[in-house]
Amino acid sequence: MTKYIDFFKKAFNGEEVDLTTANIRSAVLLLAIPMMLEMAMESVFALVDLYFVGHLKESGYAIQTVGLTESVLSVMYSIAIGMSMAATALVARRIGEKSPEKASRSAAQVILVSFIITFLLSLFGVLYAEEILVLMGAKQEAAMYGKDFTRIMMGSSVVIMLLFLINGIFRGAGNAAIAMKSLWLANVANIILCPILIRGLGPIPAMGLTGAAIATTIGRSLGVIYQLYHLLISDTQIRIKMSYFKPDFELIKSIVKIATPGIFQFVIASCSWIFLAQLVATTGGENASAGYQTALRLMMFFMLPAWGLSNAASTLVGQNMGANEMVRAEQSVMKTVKYNVVFMVVVSLIFFLLGDFLIGFFTQEIEIKNFAKNALHIMSIGFIFYGIGMVMVNAFNGAGDTWTPTWINLFGFWIFQIPFAYFLSKYLEMGPTGVFISIPAAETLITICAFILFRRGKWKTIKV
Repeated sequence: MTKYIDFFKKAFNGEEVDLTTANIRSAVLLLAIPMMLEMAMESVFALVDLYFVGHLKESGYAIQTVGLTESVLSVMYSIAIGMSMAATALVARRIGEKSPEKASRSAAQVILVSFIITFLLSLFGVLYAEEILVLMGAKQEAAMYGKDFTRIMMGSSVVIMLLFLINGIFRGAGNAAIAMKSLWLANVANIILCPILIRGLGPIPAMGLTGAAIATTIGRSLGVIYQLYHLLISDTQIRIKMSYFKPDFELIKSIVKIATPGIFQFVIASCSWIFLAQLVATTGGENASAGYQTALRLMMFFMLPAWGLSNAASTLVGQNMGANEMVRAEQSVMKTVKYNVVFMVVVSLIFFLLGDFLIGFFTQEIEIKNFAKNALHIMSIGFIFYGIGMVMVNAFNGAGDTWTPTWINLFGFWIFQIPFAYFLSKYLEMGPTGVFISIPAAETLITICAFILFRRGKWKTIKV
């Protein structure tokens, strides 16, 4: 028992371990434990907001606004995740080569490029918040109600980007504990501030939906401050000096080469989710949209820890390739697949047995609950495939082969999922149910393609 407690302490404390020589099972778990908890904390953001806004007077408008805004923000997330892929791949490869200074320089250049891109896009979101909600399928009344929430969330995109990106840097270095703790800090602040700013307390006025956006932004900002302390001041393996931010165009070229398909990879997926959200809203109305968004939030609460576990494959592949340990890199991926499948089986059982109970936390509207339960049951059918597919995608990305999963996503989401969802919901008149069915169907197809291409092994030849 003592050795297990010591192991968990080691994972939580982020003690530096040579992941290219440690026992593969231990290496996977040392990374996976804090990474899963990190992603669980990221999903808590969404659920906390959904819980409090779901109890507002205009809960239908509020839930729809939060969900549609998150769908648009997913494009921003895509940029942040794509850039963090480049950061993880470059940092992990340099750490595997035992070159921490080069890893730190790479990290600084990724932050520089990402900040400029995200700042420009956030301005667009601030200026056109109401129009964005209408474009997404919200009625004019709902768009007027939620525009301030959307404006604040879009305006804070730089903070969101930094939170994702810097965590990707620490994960690439194998220090997932710092990434985890930054999300803990951000969530504690959000959980405390959300009810205060939404409902009001003493001299603080009730801000409703706008208060949720302010609370989330403050929480994430505190997480970023914690990250920057460890990145710029604390004595860690990755230590960035201000001089590292001077543009290095050769390094920027390498970053763009890895990040561009990585961004497209998630933009493709995000745009597909945006289309599905809009299709649910137009075929099922406000209640269907709110139910779908509730189900998605619950699904992501459990899916993000699985994504965190699969992130272990990205770090291990990158570092082992840097150390020229190709067999060990592949073994690490298959070990991660095994653990993720077990986790997703448990999640599937939870959704089938406790779906009604979980949905009840966020809404008591009968029609919304029925749509949410239907979506949850259908989407959970493909959870095991989701678990395998996540690990495969992260393995490619950790190797710096970001083009392969990009092409897979293009085929799976745009060529298959969108037409299939439209066919079922519109042509066969299945409405939102047709959209729900298209989700596990596409994810299963994507997983099969990714597994076949991973076994072919072209990713082993990628240089970064």
